[in-house]
Amino acid sequence: MAHNTLYEQFAEAYARHSEHSPANAYYDRPAILALAGDVSGRRVLDLGCAAGVLSEQLVARGATVTGVDREPRMVELARARLGDRARFEVAELSEPLDMVPTAGVDLVVASLVLHYLPDWHGLLTELGRCLVPGGELVFSVHHPAADWQGQGRPDYLSTELVSETWPVGGQDVEVSFYRRPLSAVFEQLHRAGFVVDTVDEPRPLPELSRLSPDAYAELSTKPVFLFVKAFAVARP
Repeated sequence: MAHNTLYEQFAEAYARHSEHSPANAYYDRPAILALAGDVSGRRVLDLGCAAGVLSEQLVARGATVTGVDREPRMVELARARLGDRARFEVAELSEPLDMVPTAGVDLVVASLVLHYLPDWHGLLTELGRCLVPGGELVFSVHHPAADWQGQGRPDYLSTELVSETWPVGGQDVEVSFYRRPLSAVFEQLHRAGFVVDTVDEPRPLPELSRLSPDAYAELSTKPVFLFVKAFAVARP
């Protein structure tokens, strides 16, 4: 998994940034919640939960949430945010999720985390174990077209580690992640026994047009994130 000091050394700054940034607050999390649908009474696993903002929104909608993140400080922030309303654990997504029993969750959400993994097969196989048969995986990743064009990469069909500089907390921080073509996204889901239900490229919430017209225009007209909903129909 790509290692980024952003989430380790700048955890508090990133937590403040992501809670209110246009791309997270008015685009990514609303789209994840829309694909997740009615979560009342459902057991939800939040992968890469960070400081627990999405987890809190799921809890408010009636879900029982377990959140996992590789960064201990992020887990501390999530626990401070939600107290005993949700459970949070430190976990490497490249390792077995031992805190989740077999068929122990109904829904997995993964907001902007899978692109930090060089290969998804191990994690997706483990999620097939964690989910009930027919359980759902809802995730968002950087849009393959955006990463390819924005990075100016010569080979769209390759999967490769790339870096960007993000302004967070008043300073520029380098972040690395894996860029992969659209075909690789769906091939890995298929290999792990998932069947795709929905592929979405939504627009941001309308209220963003008043708060930040420039961000609204960019998120409404360019491929930024890709959203997918898939079912764990068969375990490999």
